Amino acid sequence: MNWRTMKFDWNRARAFLVTAEEGSLSAAARALDMAQPTLGRQVTALEEELGVALFERVGRGLVLTPSGLELVDHVRAMGEAAQRMSLAASGQAQAIEGTVSISASEVDSAFRLPRIIASLRKIAPGIDIEIVASNTESDLRLRQADIAIRNYRPTQPNLVARKIREIEGCIYATPGYLESLGNPVTPEAVSRADFIGFNRSGEFIAAMGRFGLTLSQRNFPIVTESHLTQWTHVKHGLGIGVMAGDIGDREPLVTRVLPNLEPLSIPVWLVAHREVHTSRRVRLVYDLMAKELTRPFGT
Repeated sequence: MNWRTMKFDWNRARAFLVTAEEGSLSAAARALDMAQPTLGRQVTALEEELGVALFERVGRGLVLTPSGLELVDHVRAMGEAAQRMSLAASGQAQAIEGTVSISASEVDSAFRLPRIIASLRKIAPGIDIEIVASNTESDLRLRQADIAIRNYRPTQPNLVARKIREIEGCIYATPGYLESLGNPVTPEAVSRADFIGFNRSGEFIAAMGRFGLTLSQRNFPIVTESHLTQWTHVKHGLGIGVMAGDIGDREPLVTRVLPNLEPLSIPVWLVAHREVHTSRRVRLVYDLMAKELTRPFGT
């Protein structure tokens, strides 16, 4: 490593990162408890040092330029490394205590969180986890949860959001159920099958239309708002249902229906109240979740 060429000010990089996550200089200044002009000078100094524009103004907020987008993940990794170094040097990783609540769907709570929490228990056993396993949205602004896994980008102020990845949404059934239908190989044939839906609203029927399926309410003899209950009924051969591809493909009781069809693309966002910048325990859990959620289920 050529140390002579490394002329880098971490305070400027931190100002850039928090501004990117908060969306404005004023919000970033509040998160860092510093004056907005001071923060603005640090961001400007970093732009001048790097020779690139990092932000452009849109309305009353800031959005990352292509150069900013290219750099933000590198700076975020630096921030996470700096936090880990600080905790290791002070021996405080074991001393972080308190409760962190995580809001996630039933599927994420049952399949994705156990591995994350197992890792957390080794890193910071003093942190207690409360899991809000629900398919309805928890309001982080009202502190119904500290961190949430969501499948859309939140727009509410005072929230920090990071897009983790895209997952595939696929349709599954048991081989026995498909055999009872004559092993259909076309969307038209599958459209005559029974489906186990979340509800009988047009929204779910429209989502199935993206697979080329033409369904009506007659296709849904069983509905349940519980994703785990729906999945259990699919595994018992009672119809076709939807599941994340990395989870469904590891279930030996089912198989993909029309596997050559393009799956649904579902974004995964990790969301927290802006307290994530000031609470060590919330930040530790948030960063660990961001890392672990990039890995498909079962890997």
